[in-house]
Amino acid sequence: MIQRHVSVSFMLMGILFCVCLVASNMLETKVVQLGPVALTAGFLVFPISYIINDCIAEVWGYKKARLIIWMGFMMNFFVALIGLLAVALPATPYWSANEPHFNFVFSLAPRVTIASFTAFLVGSFLNAYVMSKMKLAMGGKHFSWRAVASTLVGEGADSLIFFPLAFAGLMPFNEVIKLMVVQVVAKTLYEIIALPITIRVVKKVKEIEGTDVYDKDISYNILKLKDL
Repeated sequence: MIQRHVSVSFMLMGILFCVCLVASNMLETKVVQLGPVALTAGFLVFPISYIINDCIAEVWGYKKARLIIWMGFMMNFFVALIGLLAVALPATPYWSANEPHFNFVFSLAPRVTIASFTAFLVGSFLNAYVMSKMKLAMGGKHFSWRAVASTLVGEGADSLIFFPLAFAGLMPFNEVIKLMVVQVVAKTLYEIIALPITIRVVKKVKEIEGTDVYDKDISYNILKLKDL
């Protein structure tokens, strides 16, 4: 019998990825003002999911990144469905004053989740694909450049899809465009600021795992989940 082992490092990154994704979709329902800049509150944790995506693609390769991306979204939809069920259940009389606020967050969440699913599916797979291809092209060197370039491509696609789907009709269109541009720039800067930590984490995990995967002759089909 063939036994498959899951490393602790991979498991922890997968858990953190799922938590960040679910939390970010809940936080995306609020738009915050930081000085002259407006951002969704999901900005607090969402870029971490891209950093983890980079780490997994770098250490274990595209196929493992593909698995984690799909797992994250299955957990995300599960939470959204539970939220809808909670909204549908009748509230006690002493909770009635809080009901509209609770319902606003969790009724909006499915729309945000669908927008996020479509956007992050495109963005995260582009991110992993660019990381994989650039690693091959550069012979595994220049991780910093590859991480920033893949994030810029992934975040650009993500924001271009997410904000119109999630916020059209809820705010003026010019504000949606501003949010898109600001989010791409801010999230890329987030990745750059976090790079020293990301580089150390990737280096340490490679040492612990004793692996450094190069995606030669693999399928980039996002549906090939059994191909690990």
